[in-house]
Amino acid sequence: MLTLGMLAGRPELELAFAGGVDPARFEAVGVAGLTALTVSQLLEGEPQKRLDAGCLVLVTGLQFRARGRAEVALETLMEQLALDACAGLVVSLAPGAHQPLPQAIRDLSHTLSVPVLVTTAPLREWAKTRHRLQESRLAGAELRASQLTTLVQQVPSELADPRAMQRIADWLARALQVQVLVSDPHRVLAASPATAAETLAPAIIHSSVDAASDRSSGPHTRLISLGPARGAGTVLAIARGTAPFDDAEVRLLGHAAKLLGLLDQARREYRAAAETSRAARRAAVELLLDGEVDKARRVLAAQAPGLLDADTVRVFVVDVPCAHRDVAVRRCEVVTEGRALVIADPRADRRILVVQPVRPGRADDGVGADLTRLVAALGAEASVGGSGVYSMSLLADALREASAAQGFALLQPDAAALSAPNTDLIGLLPPRDAQLWARSLLDPLMRHDGQWEQMRETLSMALAHPYTVAARRLNLHRNTVTRRVARAAEALRVDFASVADRIAVGLALELVTHREPPARSMTPGAYVPTLHSLLSSPQVAAWADTLLRSARGDRRDLITTATVWLTHEAHLEPAARALGLSEATVRSHLRALEAHMSRDLGSLGGLRDLQFALYVATGKVEIAESRGVLVPAT
Repeated sequence: MLTLGMLAGRPELELAFAGGVDPARFEAVGVAGLTALTVSQLLEGEPQKRLDAGCLVLVTGLQFRARGRAEVALETLMEQLALDACAGLVVSLAPGAHQPLPQAIRDLSHTLSVPVLVTTAPLREWAKTRHRLQESRLAGAELRASQLTTLVQQVPSELADPRAMQRIADWLARALQVQVLVSDPHRVLAASPATAAETLAPAIIHSSVDAASDRSSGPHTRLISLGPARGAGTVLAIARGTAPFDDAEVRLLGHAAKLLGLLDQARREYRAAAETSRAARRAAVELLLDGEVDKARRVLAAQAPGLLDADTVRVFVVDVPCAHRDVAVRRCEVVTEGRALVIADPRADRRILVVQPVRPGRADDGVGADLTRLVAALGAEASVGGSGVYSMSLLADALREASAAQGFALLQPDAAALSAPNTDLIGLLPPRDAQLWARSLLDPLMRHDGQWEQMRETLSMALAHPYTVAARRLNLHRNTVTRRVARAAEALRVDFASVADRIAVGLALELVTHREPPARSMTPGAYVPTLHSLLSSPQVAAWADTLLRSARGDRRDLITTATVWLTHEAHLEPAARALGLSEATVRSHLRALEAHMSRDLGSLGGLRDLQFALYVATGKVEIAESRGVLVPAT
């Protein structure tokens, strides 16, 4: 838009501020149009209608020696110019004339803040100026329309888009040649250019939001509150080192501020909703780790209906640098949306836990592959480990396996070990034979569907935990759990006081749960493999060797300690007597063995892996065969 200073700078208009009028005060006033009046029209009471804001009024044929009606009409015109927010008054003089303006007019100019200028240019030059002003106004309108269109195009497809504010700030900085800062009392939300924060922070610090809202804090700086009410904490700050903002730019900033305010409101609401959702997910995972499956399902029912309905689960552990974990959590949430629970592990500041419920026939739901690709994109310091498929109540065991796999992943080229062979024993067993063996062992419980459903859940929990804990998690009385376990032991002809029998039945339950639910009981006379045959493959031998390799290098004889401890049914006192060691020493050896193997020997899964690894690698530990028959040590 043309300004009075720009018009006064055109030599063809011979335009200057009248004597006594301060040019610096009015040079930046924008001129939107031109209206010409003769003295005769002025005396007849023209203009008789409201003038356009920003209009410059040119009066021709005025003789300053005249007094009376002409001077009164001129004073009346200036009052109307002030009321209609016109740009100013221009008086046309004859070339070479040097008549001064009447003192009353100059005083009125100062009082009403209406600039008065004089010109000696012919009217044809002002006719050209009128045309230029029309073109400038049209170009300005087109520019503002284009800017508004572009501003609307900045509206993101999702209001919670974390980059939306920055994109709008960048666009404002380019469109208006300004510095832009969007901030709340705690942090900078967007800045363009990056140095804008240093420039504009003092203006925000020294101005309250109430005073700053929609007001200028300096000649070329504006602060606009983005909140729906005065006193809101988020502020848009804009500064320019050259000309101040004209009315059109102020209106554009108002539109941008409204849009940024909506984005800020969406950001706050999304953050609150996301925190609520994440808190529910953390609570659900904690309950699952405690074996409280039903409670976890209830907690997550509103957040993710049906997600935890499956009976089995896989766990992935993603390890990233602490500084990148929040971003990595969001990216994990995006790539696994609707298929898994993602939480930042509260126990380790580098880890992210991904819990993938597995429905029958859908073990490979793409989550592992998606996480592997994500880890590759996150960089060299990221890695991922995954567990095999576990029943939902044994999530803690799945997490231990996934943690061990993640450690193994650090040695892999792609930094991924998804149920790696050296961590997942069940994945190495021949599927058909393993299923036949498991069903043969559990057949007495499977013959009746009602009994099987009841016993499967009770046994899985009772074998993994003390009966009191199992009863609490199953919402049963301890005596009920005890009776069910006793009936199961009698039906299966096993002794659950024996570690070997507990491990065998626990493995069978896991195998049946991992695969599709049993459709019918075993056919009499069908071929039944033995547990010994399941563990006799080269793959299992390699797994056992890898699992024990680190422990064998320890200067303490950890393998012998573990063998004797298992021989004495995992009881510390008789094992210490047999070894001639103190109980504290045996306990220390077992803790060291846990570290070497990345297993928890207080869990059934950890005991199982230790027993099978020792059986395969040394032959000095007994295992239980189906029907409770023991295979002697070789």
